[in-house]
Amino acid sequence: MALPIAVTSGDPSGIGPEVLIAAWSQRERERLPPFFVLGDGGLLKARAADLGIDLPIAIVEPSDARSAFINALPVVPLSHPFVDEAGLPSTANAPGIIEAIERGVGYIAAREAGAIVTCPIAKKPLYDAGFRFPGHTEFLGHLAQTVFDRDATPVMMIAGPELRTVPVTIHIALSAVPGALTQRRIVETCRIVDAELRMRFGIARPRLAVAGLNPHAGEDGAMGSEDRDIVAPAVAALAADGIDARGPLPADTMFHAQARARYDAAICMYHDQALIPAKALGFDDAVNVTLGLPFIRTSPDHGTAFDIAGSGLARPASLIAAIRMAGEMAAREQALA
Repeated sequence: MALPIAVTSGDPSGIGPEVLIAAWSQRERERLPPFFVLGDGGLLKARAADLGIDLPIAIVEPSDARSAFINALPVVPLSHPFVDEAGLPSTANAPGIIEAIERGVGYIAAREAGAIVTCPIAKKPLYDAGFRFPGHTEFLGHLAQTVFDRDATPVMMIAGPELRTVPVTIHIALSAVPGALTQRRIVETCRIVDAELRMRFGIARPRLAVAGLNPHAGEDGAMGSEDRDIVAPAVAALAADGIDARGPLPADTMFHAQARARYDAAICMYHDQALIPAKALGFDDAVNVTLGLPFIRTSPDHGTAFDIAGSGLARPASLIAAIRMAGEMAAREQALA
């Protein structure tokens, strides 16, 4: 029997609680796998009431989540309480936000959950409370070491119905990207993507399209030497390893429909090169997947949206897609075990 999915409510001042409520309300229509929320049942109940929804809540242990899921939203309560102020982020919520992530990963290690889905967090309130990681991804890499005793290189992938993209460099200034790109970094990222597409997405021989850094992929050094000196040798090394990788390719011609049909994932050199096309093609239903971890993690591909929190305007499509994808990946992993 498949294990339930652990879902964190993210920053409770954002739209996480209401998209969770909406996702559970649409569980049958969307055919979602059973999940439980690591959060505050009282806050979820109150937020639902503000939206005119009578939400049944079941306070459970993970082992009871499957049976409770049919008639109520299963909630595994946290030891740190949340301040319920929609649209007003608070450092007081930081301990609970961090606890939810840690416990979700712990439940996977204990085989009480099959995957973790994380609702959005805001970095500044966490930083102000002393959080020392750049974001979710880096914290999850730390938990891979402390909980699973495994070294991990987390890799971000944005997966939508029409496109999967992976940025080699992520949250750094654009001016720092050329200096951060190395042949080793590109090769390591592509190896992780190739392995995970095989294992967790069921793609027998993944095809990777590797974008160039510069316009026209550098035109053999005429518009920058990085593509000739760094990206091209990385692609050659991947091909020598038997990985189906092509590039460097001009990024401006990689994302139209005919081009997308020729690959399974686009490997991009920096954050916006990957996320702009992914969000343009699947803004409401793209999923943020962290590859390279010893456990499955997905997340909706949007932020906390404090400006509309509590208004009922938030759309749950991306969270629904993230829960569904986590369930599919967990089922495939369990079948291979």
